[in-house]
Amino acid sequence: MSRKSEHLSTWSRKSKVALAAVAFAFAAWVAIGAPRIANAARTRTSSVTKFIPILHAVNEVHVIEHAVTDTVVHSGGPGDVTGNLLTWHNKVYNAANTTQEGTDQGSCVRIAPAEGSWECNWTTFLATGQITVQGPYYNSKNSVLAITGGTGAFRDARGEMNLNSRDGGAEYDFIFHLS
Repeated sequence: MSRKSEHLSTWSRKSKVALAAVAFAFAAWVAIGAPRIANAARTRTSSVTKFIPILHAVNEVHVIEHAVTDTVVHSGGPGDVTGNLLTWHNKVYNAANTTQEGTDQGSCVRIAPAEGSWECNWTTFLATGQITVQGPYYNSKNSVLAITGGTGAFRDARGEMNLNSRDGGAEYDFIFHLS
């Protein structure tokens, strides 16, 4: 056998071994890896469907806060002055305002009393995870806050939240626009 044909014969054997190894690896992945990936996808989907009642679109969550524990701490001095602290821990309900879906807790610092502005951050706790926000709250108008993160189903949360006053400030719409 010539050296050239011996080289081609060796290459063919190596190719066949490599091809067999790739085929074996693919078969192993189909048998072991694919079911795990499919199961993880089913699990993820089933946990997300738990909050479908408050979900209006793939990227929107709407809950209503009942503002019953709001407390102003006069840390900036007596009266309504810069530096006062507003704290709370309230229940949140579905968009129909009929079923409790979770809770929230947070705080705001009074920035400009004459303009009625506060700078706030809080967390909304839902069955499938938490969503955190930061931004302005105004005594007499609605505002938009930044979604700064989350956990669970919301672990990659970004976007903005519309904060809309209801019933003279006794309740608030939290409309999270997730991106």
